[in-house]
Amino acid sequence: MNSRLIAAQVIQQVMQGHSLSDVLAKTLPTLTTRDRAWVQTVSYGVCRFYPRLTYLLTQLLTKPLKAKEQQLQALLLVGLYQLSEMQVPAHAAVAETVNAAVSLKKPWAKGLVNAVLREYLRRQDFLTTEIAAQLEAHYAHPTWWIDAIKIAWPTHWQAILTANNVHPPLVIRVNQRQTNREDYLLRLKHAELDADPLPETSYGIRLATPVPATQLPGFENGDVSIQDGAAQLAATLLTLAPQQRILDACAAPGGKLTHILELQPDATCIAVEKDFSRLALIKENLQRLRVNADCICQDAANVTAWWDGQLFDRILLDAPCSASGVIRRHPDIKLLRQPTDIPAFAQQQQRLLHALWPLLKPKGLLLYATCSIFPQENTDVLDAFLSTHSDAQEVKINTDWGLPCAIGRQILPGPADRDGFYYARLEKTR
Repeated sequence: MNSRLIAAQVIQQVMQGHSLSDVLAKTLPTLTTRDRAWVQTVSYGVCRFYPRLTYLLTQLLTKPLKAKEQQLQALLLVGLYQLSEMQVPAHAAVAETVNAAVSLKKPWAKGLVNAVLREYLRRQDFLTTEIAAQLEAHYAHPTWWIDAIKIAWPTHWQAILTANNVHPPLVIRVNQRQTNREDYLLRLKHAELDADPLPETSYGIRLATPVPATQLPGFENGDVSIQDGAAQLAATLLTLAPQQRILDACAAPGGKLTHILELQPDATCIAVEKDFSRLALIKENLQRLRVNADCICQDAANVTAWWDGQLFDRILLDAPCSASGVIRRHPDIKLLRQPTDIPAFAQQQQRLLHALWPLLKPKGLLLYATCSIFPQENTDVLDAFLSTHSDAQEVKINTDWGLPCAIGRQILPGPADRDGFYYARLEKTR
């Protein structure tokens, strides 16, 4: 099957509300190595620039497509992405995308695809100028999203939007139970993989060029894990000590959990995750890294269904959120999120905080984390919680990374090539 059509089918499923990573997980194994790389690149690229590509398409169509022509729309976006963002020769991009339209079994679709793509080539300079004047098209984000970031970060919004459209680096975490960063950097050099140490951690490494995990020396043996530098900060913020009993709520895919166990292998860790398929990812990571945790498939907020009554020294609440800080890694968020999602996530975060707080020992520490940059999911949630819990107090995070907030610290996407992340620590006073 034509790889352009396969990419269009992937995009169509995302347009219908499916996760890009889930769709690709089912699609890519059926393809050749060459087609697999191409389809993945184009699918991510179309999602990354979806608002811009959609704007271009509206300028090039003489009349809107009917709602039932979603696959054709996706194919046109694939064609426009090749011409506007990739280095694909124009004649090849047009010809192959037109050939893909033949498979739609709609005789008129072939002519429409050819006409739209050739019209783009004729008007490319003019349309590029037009894009610069259109906020949504220029920054390739939905208007409501741009407005929300402007309100949250009035002096940083342009940098955030720009960073969201940059292809993310491959960042790995060295397993210090098995090796150290200096030795692993030498192994990468011997494997002809350029890399440099990540600031603010003693185990993070950023590769100059992303490669499949299987190409990382010792990956299968648990020498390293893939984890962004911002996420690598979580385990150290918990101020771990031997023999602690630790809860990782909403634990999938297990990156922070395994990091905790690498730093404190004698800790008793309980990992709760309500999604069965994502719980399987945790177990795979635990097995690969040869560490142990008690994995429970449950809604963490439904405490009576899983808790054994023993209090925890530490609780990591990596709360479900809008994922607004990791758009560069998950560009389909631009298609999937709606304005009503933000307050809905905030309610869910409050529910989890209130449910889990009684499980913490006196003098115990709860680390609240999200990969969101919206205060509604971060400082606002913590402020509301503290106002109703006299036995909770913030433990300041004294560091140079991120930006200080009224409560906790915010890492914005971009600086030091990190994802956007929020952290706050709460201590139980009695």
